[in-house]
Amino acid sequence: MKIATVVGARPQFIKMAPLSKELNKYFEEVVIHTGQHYDYEMDDIFFEELDIKEPDYNLGVGSGTHGHQTGEMLKKIEDVLIDEEPGLVLVYGDTNSTLAGALAASKLHVDVAHIEAGLRSFNREMPEEVNRVLTDHTSNLLFAPTETAVENLEDEGITKGVHLVGDVMLDSLTLFKEKAKDRSETMKEHGLMKDNFVLATIHRAENTDDQTRLKEIMEGFLESEEKILLLVHPRLEKYLKEYDLFSRLDESNEMILNDPVGYLEMLQLEESAKKIVTDSGGVQKEAYFMETPCITLREETEWVETVKDGWNILVDIEAVEIKNQIKSFEVGDKNQNYDFGGGNAATNIVEKLKNHYKRKYQ
Repeated sequence: MKIATVVGARPQFIKMAPLSKELNKYFEEVVIHTGQHYDYEMDDIFFEELDIKEPDYNLGVGSGTHGHQTGEMLKKIEDVLIDEEPGLVLVYGDTNSTLAGALAASKLHVDVAHIEAGLRSFNREMPEEVNRVLTDHTSNLLFAPTETAVENLEDEGITKGVHLVGDVMLDSLTLFKEKAKDRSETMKEHGLMKDNFVLATIHRAENTDDQTRLKEIMEGFLESEEKILLLVHPRLEKYLKEYDLFSRLDESNEMILNDPVGYLEMLQLEESAKKIVTDSGGVQKEAYFMETPCITLREETEWVETVKDGWNILVDIEAVEIKNQIKSFEVGDKNQNYDFGGGNAATNIVEKLKNHYKRKYQ
C-alpha cells in the first residue's frame, strides 16, 4: 500500500524522522514537501541531520498569506495525489501544509491520518488552532499524543479512529539525543556553558508582526540580567528591522543574536540552557523532555500538561513581567507526572496502520 506523507515545516521533519523509518518497513512512502520552509537552516539541514530520504516532490510554494499559501498547496498536492493514487495521506501537526494535505485528500476520498491529533489551545484566532480543528474533523485516523488530546476529541464528538500512541517528538529526541551532544558549535562560538545562558526563540505572527508586542518582548530581554541567546527566525528578523529594534539588540552585551540552528544543535542548546523563553509549541515540549524550565510568551498553549506540571509558565507580553520571570521562574516539584509515551509512538502508529488496512482490504 502507498502512503503519501505531506510535510512543509521544521517540526514536521523532526516528527517524520522516526515514523518514516518505521513506515518504510511495511509501506511504500511518497514524501511531498510543500516548500512552506525553504531556506537551509529551516529546511534542508533537517533532512541531512535526521537521515530522512529526500522528498519525492518539492512543491516550492514558499511564503504568502494564509489563504494564498494554503490554496497554492491544495492545488499542487491534489495534482500529486491524482498521479500517485495513495491509499492514505499522512499529515503532521498544525501548519498550513497540514490542512492543505488533509483537504486535498478528503476531496479525493483518500483516507487521512493526523499525527498529533486532538491538541487544542482553544484560541480560534490562532491559524494553527483552526488548522488543527479542521484537520481532525476531516481525518479517518487520529493519532493522539496524550490523554488530554483524546479527551479533547471526545468533547468534539470524535471517537472513531482515535488512537492514543504517544508523542513522535519524544521518539526523535530519544533517537538523536546522544548524537546531539557533539553539536556545540554555537555555544563554543559565543563562549557559552551549561546553565549560564537563556535560550530564546520568537516566531509566531501574533508576536512578531505586532509592533507593540514585539517591542515589549525585546525590552524584557534587554532589561534582563541574564545572557540571552536569541535564535533569529526569518520572520523575526524582518520585523526587528522594520520596527528599528535590531540594532539595539545587536549592540547589547547580554544579547547574542544567532541564526536558527539544526535540530541536533537545538537539542544541545535546550539541554544546556538555564531556562528557555519561546512562543513555539515544539520548543515548549522539547524543554519539558529536556527538563529545562520554560517561559512561554503566549496567552494559552496546546501543551497544557507542561504548565500543569510546573515546568512551563505562560507570561503576559509586558517587558517587566518577562524580565521578572526570566529572573525568578523556577520549577518546584522536579517530577514529571504526564505521560507522552515511552519513545515508541512511531511503532505504535505503524502497528495501528497495519491492523487497520489489513482489516479494510481483507
